[in-house]
Amino acid sequence: MEASTGPLSLPNPPPQPNLENIKRKLLKQGVQPTPKILHNLRKKELQKSNRRLAKQSSKLPPPLIDAQKEAILEESHFQMIKSEYKKFTKSIGNEENGKLVGKPWERLERLQLRELASENMVYDGEKLNQEHLRELSDVIESDRDKFSWLLDNDVEVEEGWFQNDGRSWTAPKRSETEAIKILINRLSATELTVKDWKFSRIMRYCGLQFTEGQMLKIVEGLGKKGQWKHALSVVEWVYNSKEHRHFKSRFVYTKLLMVLGRAGKPREALQVFNWMRGDAHIYPDMAAYHSLAVTLGQAGFLKELLNVIESMKEKPKRIRNMRRKNWNPELQPDIVIFNAVLNACVSTCQWKGVSWVFQQLRKNGLRPNGASYGLAMEVMLKSGKYNLVHEFFGKMRRNGEALKALTYKVLVRAFWEEGKVNDAVQAVRDMERRGVTGTASVYYELARCLCFHGRWQDAVLEIEKLKNLHPTRALVVTFTGMIMSSMDGGHIHDCVSLYKHSKTVLAPDIGLINAMLKVYGRNDMFLKAKELFEETTRNDLSFEISERGSFPKPDEYTFGAMLEASASALQWEYFESVYKEMTLSGYRIDQRKHSVLIVEASRAGKWHLLEHAFDSILEAGEVPPISFFTEMICQATIHHNYERAVNIVNAMAMAPSQVSFQDWIDLFEINEDRIDQACLNELQEKLVSHDLVKEATVLNLSKALEFICGPMMSKAPKDSSDGMNGNDLNIQEGNLVNTVHDSVGEGRDSDKASCFSNNSRADDVRACPTRFLEQFDYNDIESEHMEHEEGQSDVDEFDFELIIPIREDNDRQDSSTPSAYEILESWKKK
Repeated sequence: MEASTGPLSLPNPPPQPNLENIKRKLLKQGVQPTPKILHNLRKKELQKSNRRLAKQSSKLPPPLIDAQKEAILEESHFQMIKSEYKKFTKSIGNEENGKLVGKPWERLERLQLRELASENMVYDGEKLNQEHLRELSDVIESDRDKFSWLLDNDVEVEEGWFQNDGRSWTAPKRSETEAIKILINRLSATELTVKDWKFSRIMRYCGLQFTEGQMLKIVEGLGKKGQWKHALSVVEWVYNSKEHRHFKSRFVYTKLLMVLGRAGKPREALQVFNWMRGDAHIYPDMAAYHSLAVTLGQAGFLKELLNVIESMKEKPKRIRNMRRKNWNPELQPDIVIFNAVLNACVSTCQWKGVSWVFQQLRKNGLRPNGASYGLAMEVMLKSGKYNLVHEFFGKMRRNGEALKALTYKVLVRAFWEEGKVNDAVQAVRDMERRGVTGTASVYYELARCLCFHGRWQDAVLEIEKLKNLHPTRALVVTFTGMIMSSMDGGHIHDCVSLYKHSKTVLAPDIGLINAMLKVYGRNDMFLKAKELFEETTRNDLSFEISERGSFPKPDEYTFGAMLEASASALQWEYFESVYKEMTLSGYRIDQRKHSVLIVEASRAGKWHLLEHAFDSILEAGEVPPISFFTEMICQATIHHNYERAVNIVNAMAMAPSQVSFQDWIDLFEINEDRIDQACLNELQEKLVSHDLVKEATVLNLSKALEFICGPMMSKAPKDSSDGMNGNDLNIQEGNLVNTVHDSVGEGRDSDKASCFSNNSRADDVRACPTRFLEQFDYNDIESEHMEHEEGQSDVDEFDFELIIPIREDNDRQDSSTPSAYEILESWKKK
């Protein structure tokens, strides 16, 4: 190791603290600078400087060795030569006739080939071909969805951008309004989330600084387009970034609550509200509470709304960015928030909550307004307390509140439910005498009430008044509602009369036709439904035009109503014809409404319709209902196609829903006239011989077949602790399904002793499996159900006035007000 010949480099001495500055600071703070104090402060300053130097030295890279220094020198020398060579070649290339022909590694033919290629190039490095760019733009615009990946950060080309001869161009700067509009349109055209890198790219390159005013416009614009997810993502992305996390705005979050409320998203609004409560900078004010309360009230989130009211009166224990200790954000609920509680009670039918709300209004010194009484009437109407509806209506009149048309609508509905038709008509006449401008909904409600009680002629007179009010809903919707109300009231001839009258005042409409098909189908009038359906399809094929317009085209509801009418009349041949026509028209069945009809048609011999519907649902990417699987298993078993039955069972195991053991037993009992004992035995043999999926549905099927047919002879008994040996499990020849059916019909009391005798327990259990399962499995369930019903019956006997005792003193409200959980539990348990 060679010794260093150079001079030794001593470390620089640490900077000495300035004692004069230290004395000056001590004197400003009123401290006498004694030598001991100066010595201690000087020592601390030296320690700070030493720690700072040590930290800086730890960040410095280690010293370079000689080999690394030589490599750095060589690299710098190479870069210098490279730059000189580039300058030289560039200066030669700019000359017009100066062509480089002296390269020793190239021949002259290579140079000529490069010259020919350069002449055919569109872009030579100086100017873009504008015509070709226009063609490319037209191609991309013609198929914008296909080239959407090219347009993530696109810029619309305007005239005059390519007029200059320079190599590069810069897009003109957009105004703030244009940039916000482009950002809203780009986000609305995508389904990006805040975690997507494309979302971050769009936000970064939009050219906005995301000030409070800009954020308000962005959130409001996205809300008008219904893009509440993007509005939430924009606020989350901006205020979680390092540049804007300290500039959060309460007004932006309040605007976001309003957007979520309009979109009907109460859970997301609660999430944003919790964000606001966790930060003192954006802590919710009364406007935020109003927005959230209205949203929760419309959604029926009563418990969450009561929790919000409690949080208004409390000061948060832990919160970020709270710089003042005397900061007090406590607020008291006002009439808007209490009306939101009443609105939440409407959907939940918590009629006892009305008394609590009015008690809280008196306690807080607030006066109920017209909306309070109107909402209270709606709560009582939904809960069936019609006498209280009239009582609140009387209080509303005595207190001098303005009676509105919506109030009379609730009153008419209450008279309708009570069967007081004349009183409902008198209420509307009283509204007209008072000069209250009635809305279309009032006359629509009265017309339906009259139709329900068989007075369709009077209802038509009310509709004549409705025409002069410029109703928001079409007149055809009104006639459809009147027809359905007449059907619900049992006045079928009135439905026909209303339909004939609608033809004289309205153009043919498919909604009226669908309503009449439903009326005919539910009242055993198949020939009338068939005639109307064939007339509609015939007019659609012939494209005839009547005096009032063209005939309507059948839709999916038309075919669905005719399928129901055919199934109710057991006209399965016509059912098949309607199904084929529905399929050829491009419509599919509705699983919720028509799955039962398809299964019934399969049992009636139209099993090919079931297979077609099954395949159609799979092609649409949906999961068929369980009833389709079970019926296909039965059909495969009936046709002795057990391999197909095993495949269906394996596919059925992957379905999201499961079939229990009792469901399989019930299925085989229902289909005992189609599936005999031999088929069940063969099905059990095939299931045992194949590899099945280990799922609950398949295992329950195996247990059900073993329970009915007995275990296979080749298999040993699974458990000897049941008191059954292999000989006891052998089953006699015969149709056990018929035995089950006969044993169920004989009476439960007389058969219990024979089914559970000590001498022949196993044979008797198999002889009456249904009774055995009911006796063995459902005792606990029935007792729990009875307890649940008893708990529900106790709710109606509760007196709401016992919830909160009225206090005379002026203590704090939070000490006497129970929590939301206590309030709801008291409504249910007392």
